[in-house]
Amino acid sequence: MSWNPALDPAIPIGDAVDAIETVIVPRARDIGGFEVRRALPSARRQMVGPFIFFDQMGPAEFLTGQGIDVRPHPHIGLGTVTYLMRGRLHHRDSVGSDQWITPGAVNWMLAGQGITHSERQDGTLRDGPHDLFGLQTWLALPLAQEDDPAGFYHAPAEALPALEGEGKRVRLILGEAWGARAPVPLGFEVFYADAVLEAGAAIPLPDNQEDRGAYVLAGEVIVAGEVFGPGRMLVFRPGDRISLRAGDAGARVMLLGGATMEGPRHIWWNFVASSRERIDAAREAWRAGDWAHGRFRLPPGDDADFVPAPER
Repeated sequence: MSWNPALDPAIPIGDAVDAIETVIVPRARDIGGFEVRRALPSARRQMVGPFIFFDQMGPAEFLTGQGIDVRPHPHIGLGTVTYLMRGRLHHRDSVGSDQWITPGAVNWMLAGQGITHSERQDGTLRDGPHDLFGLQTWLALPLAQEDDPAGFYHAPAEALPALEGEGKRVRLILGEAWGARAPVPLGFEVFYADAVLEAGAAIPLPDNQEDRGAYVLAGEVIVAGEVFGPGRMLVFRPGDRISLRAGDAGARVMLLGGATMEGPRHIWWNFVASSRERIDAAREAWRAGDWAHGRFRLPPGDDADFVPAPER
């Protein structure tokens, strides 16, 4: 059995506890003039499966001339997924990717031993008012993949498995679930899905995954007689058979989980690693600023500026 913070002998099992292990209320965080709602990591849960950061961006509206400008910054030891419901983002990274992120598409950025990227709303997008609503998630990498080469993979919305029936529409973003598999290459066990449920429709969570959670984007879901509205992350006990049912107005919910990590992860700034030594080495490499010969490069086409490392 891999490490799981929920599997503690002090925690009751069986009928002694409810089906929901934890309910997480996201907290607001500023990421440079733009506020996100962060559900992971939380005081009660660092991860759900490999998911270690879970940010809701917006809904937000921008006036003409305004938009997001996240300057080049580094990552190690993780993979990021940017998934939009509305709006567009311009992604550039140090492996040469130059990709506009659009609603329903999947953008998997593998940091591994080190990558630098920027995300902006630039060009003609700012010629008029525009909006943004989406999710950005980080997945911690297994020990065997922490030092993998950096990479980027884009899958358009039409390439993702779409499951429909009995009042539900599900798009599988990552991994394998309900007999379908998403095209993004991962190399570890995970699932991530966008489910839109009509009023009263129910969907079971995959029961072959060690760790599972759900984040309510819109409407209400009912689990074991309890009702949960938007902006709530539900984390379920391993092994339980769980089904979510939409309330009277329907619901949109993100379903996520997978195999737990071999142990907890250290987090500093944008770095995730299995040891503090790995983070220390990456921090010094970024501060050195040797973009020509060092560990990190700046994104081609967006290399005039970068985010400096925090002092602490």
